[in-house]
Amino acid sequence: MTVEIGSIAPDVELVADNGEQTKLADYRGKYIVLYFYPKDMTPGCTTEACDFRDQHQSFADVNAVIIGVSPDPQEKHQKFKDKYDLPFKLLVDDEHKLAEAYGVWKLKKNFGKEYMGIERSTFIIDPEGNLIKEWRKVKVKDHVQEALEYIKEQQS
Repeated sequence: MTVEIGSIAPDVELVADNGEQTKLADYRGKYIVLYFYPKDMTPGCTTEACDFRDQHQSFADVNAVIIGVSPDPQEKHQKFKDKYDLPFKLLVDDEHKLAEAYGVWKLKKNFGKEYMGIERSTFIIDPEGNLIKEWRKVKVKDHVQEALEYIKEQQS
């Protein structure tokens, strides 16, 4: 299943890094930057998370919240947040429900091995809960700034 731009964003209740049950509907009235990443503490995922951290206030200034999603367990998310001082929620998608709803749980190949995993992707959801933008197969460099600029454009 793949979501479509203009449709209501799929919403699955998941546990956050702090143990709270969280769903996207909790953030109605704000833009949501929902980013899926493969694994805590890996180089690309750390760079992306730190880029979002460094722009966190800029996103808040345009009425946007950042939410990261990976299959890692709650304890690993909490360590990742603590180590890199991440000011946003990380959701535990260990059963891949949200990833599958967004079509980012994919067959991947690495060093000749095939396995299922997250395809790095970002989605922008508007304050009414509609999916308005997606980036799939994200390259980390400059991506966070691109997402921020997109939200700014929606408000001008």
